[in-house]
Amino acid sequence: MRMHVSVAVEDVAKAIEFYSTLFNQQPTIVRKDYAKWMVEDPKINFAIDKNCGSQGVDHLGLQAESEDELNTITERMQQAGQPYLDVGEVQCCYANMNKAWTKGLGGEKWEGFLTHDQDEKEYGHDTDHLLDQKCC
Repeated sequence: MRMHVSVAVEDVAKAIEFYSTLFNQQPTIVRKDYAKWMVEDPKINFAIDKNCGSQGVDHLGLQAESEDELNTITERMQQAGQPYLDVGEVQCCYANMNKAWTKGLGGEKWEGFLTHDQDEKEYGHDTDHLLDQKCC
């Protein structure tokens, strides 16, 4: 399992400079509106997205390394008693994945996901906004 943090930034190029220095490595994926670092110490999937609105931490997550691990993560999300949304297969963040969402007690969004493969051409569409519309 790998911790995931997604941060909304205004200037992707400046953010790449900052986080590359902070993590002492270049991003593993760079697009005009997105970058991702797969840092091993600490083990984190850290991503930035261009956002013209609010800046800062967008969401947190747990990245599974297998279907079994994803099932464990989503079971825990459901058992936590907060709003839960099973998205299933989705294209997001230049990747094809399975995912689910929940909200923490502070209102923060948590994503559980398993990435199947990268998509070089299209960012895709995320579904976390549906969590706010779901009645629990």
